[in-house]
Amino acid sequence: MNQILTALIIIAFTILVFLFMKKLYISYPFTFLTPILTSTIVIVILLNLFGISYDTYMIGGSWMNQFLGPAIVGLAYPLYSQRKVLAANRYVIMSGVFCGVLAGMSSGILLALAAGINEQVLYSILPKSFTTPIAIELSSQAGGIPSMTAIFVMFAGLTGAILGPQFLRLLKITSPVSIGIAMGCASHAIGTSKSSELGQTAFSMSSVSMTLSAVFGSFLSPVILQLYHSFGF
Repeated sequence: MNQILTALIIIAFTILVFLFMKKLYISYPFTFLTPILTSTIVIVILLNLFGISYDTYMIGGSWMNQFLGPAIVGLAYPLYSQRKVLAANRYVIMSGVFCGVLAGMSSGILLALAAGINEQVLYSILPKSFTTPIAIELSSQAGGIPSMTAIFVMFAGLTGAILGPQFLRLLKITSPVSIGIAMGCASHAIGTSKSSELGQTAFSMSSVSMTLSAVFGSFLSPVILQLYHSFGF
């Protein structure tokens, strides 16, 4: 009974913090006030301030994690509403996501090599642009550190959501199709959430891109690792 009460309090606390930060973002729509970033920071500060451990927080956090599946399924609605746009751009989507996944994993390896990072950390970085469950599984299979991979995934998502729209504007990319593909491919669910602010088409494209990235990444990851070892890095 105590655990149930604790879980409910933690869930309510998390929702209230998020709603407050979302209201703040609506009032002051600055990029660095993105709710998922500010909510995370505020929750971490409050947990430390009141001496609440991670394990205690996850009594409720584990319940929230179980809703991630239904939440992802909920993305089917915008996909259905934009089905004609998706069908008309199917070749652009497939080729764009494939190139994005290839570039994301290759750049991760190159940056890790340039920084002199050991192989286990490199394997943890490799799937950074995929949604967390897929990224952790790929990291485990490659010999990486799943907990470290989760951090890299979060970092990729937040940086993409914060800097992605400005970077695309700098490159004069204004097509909602291109924006959605880029955001979903580079920043998975967090980027897709940000894309919802940029219109229904961008949101739908980002949802498809996020899903295809995980599929392509599952096939390309072993190939890229094999090439990495074949060239003797």
